[in-house]
Amino acid sequence: MTPALAALLSHPAIWRGGDCAPEPAALSTGYAALDAVLPGGGWPGRALVEMQVAHEGIGELRLTLPAVARLTRDGRQVAWVAPPYRPYAPALAAAGVDLARLLLVRCRDAKEALWAFEQALRAPECGAAFAWLAESDERRLHRLAVAAREGRTLGVLWRRPGVTAQATAAPLRLALAAREGALEVRVLKRRGGEVAQPIRLDVAQRWSTLPPGAQPPAFGPRVPVRPVRPDPRTSAGHAQAQRSPRLRRAAN
Repeated sequence: MTPALAALLSHPAIWRGGDCAPEPAALSTGYAALDAVLPGGGWPGRALVEMQVAHEGIGELRLTLPAVARLTRDGRQVAWVAPPYRPYAPALAAAGVDLARLLLVRCRDAKEALWAFEQALRAPECGAAFAWLAESDERRLHRLAVAAREGRTLGVLWRRPGVTAQATAAPLRLALAAREGALEVRVLKRRGGEVAQPIRLDVAQRWSTLPPGAQPPAFGPRVPVRPVRPDPRTSAGHAQAQRSPRLRRAAN
């Protein structure tokens, strides 16, 4: 192989056969078996990830908490946009998440949630942004992918049960389901060859060291998060929001 060809094949945008493409600034998932099949060995640090959930409460949030804990400990903020239920703060804190850097964004409608998610992806303060959206417009999804790349942010787009997953703009797509007491992760799309077999993770065992009485890190009782009307002064100030979106801190 000539030096010129070797240099070309080493470019991050190029991969061969079943190999994974190099992923800059990858963040370990905290699960070695999953890291082994993801490009770069973890969550992409500047890309959109789509998570298709078969049923809620199967450990989907626990899958992401090691990365969330690390980001908040490193001084980065993590935004949760329009979560369907109220987060359970004591268990999140027990999992190592710095609650002062966990931001809860409450929205009145899907349009507002989409806008908030994009701003969070572009905000330099955010290391990751999660959103629970049913958005299917490819142009808008492409904008989110671009925002994650330009903002150098991990973006996680959750697809709740019954929502058709079709975020083709996301370079990484996963499907999550419960199987025999474990969380089964199927890689639907990645920058690399196909992953034939699903990965089974014991996410409950990952949190077996929690203090007595603490619930597994997830949402608390199924109490929907009620939308909060945004401050009209900041709603009008789009220029300021573009720089630092107005995100509400999680109080629970």
